[in-house]
Amino acid sequence: MNYPKSKRSSGILIAAEGLDGSGKSTQLYLVKRWLELSGHHVYLTEWSSSDMVRQAIKRGKKKNLLTPTTFSLVHAVDFADRYHRQIQPLLKTGFITLSDRYIFTAFARDAVRGCSSAWLRNLYSFAKIPDITFYFKLSPQIAAERILSNRPKIKYYEAGMDLNLHPEVYDSFRIYQGKIGTEYDQMSQEFGFVEIDATQPIKTQQEKIRAIIAEKIDLASYKKGELE
Repeated sequence: MNYPKSKRSSGILIAAEGLDGSGKSTQLYLVKRWLELSGHHVYLTEWSSSDMVRQAIKRGKKKNLLTPTTFSLVHAVDFADRYHRQIQPLLKTGFITLSDRYIFTAFARDAVRGCSSAWLRNLYSFAKIPDITFYFKLSPQIAAERILSNRPKIKYYEAGMDLNLHPEVYDSFRIYQGKIGTEYDQMSQEFGFVEIDATQPIKTQQEKIRAIIAEKIDLASYKKGELE
């Protein structure tokens, strides 16, 4: 099934996808600072950050109450709220909008939880396809090592423990994130992701990302003075 063509807008949408621990958030923050210092209107939005349902999602996850279907639907509500109240208006006014995770996160996670790919694409069919989607690739093993180097344990849903893939959190994470990686690999071909080797040094990744953005987008036309 082909995803519906995105609706035209005057702004630019750049998304970052990848496994938990891939370093995409760090890279997107660096992109934001680079663009801001270059004089551009930039906004960064994150997954599960809608004021409407953020607390409900946190409570549901904390008490392990989310079934695969409710997991999918509450995140869809979160995204729809952010899209219509933040992302879409900003794009219409010419902002460069950076999205730390986008609809592809739902496509991957929810498909692994048993949701139909066609149903998921229809659920999110209102959303614009990003102008650039960076996919940060690395193995689940390296992702787990990075996470555990910054905090004492891997989170329940992060490890896919609700799917009963393995009784041990680390092994469940490796299996679950491996399945998500497979979904991302398939979508990379379907949606034309720009793949980034997330095992490279941060500076090397950032230089490549900036070069790709500069090549694909006429940044001069998105400077603050050009939009006012």
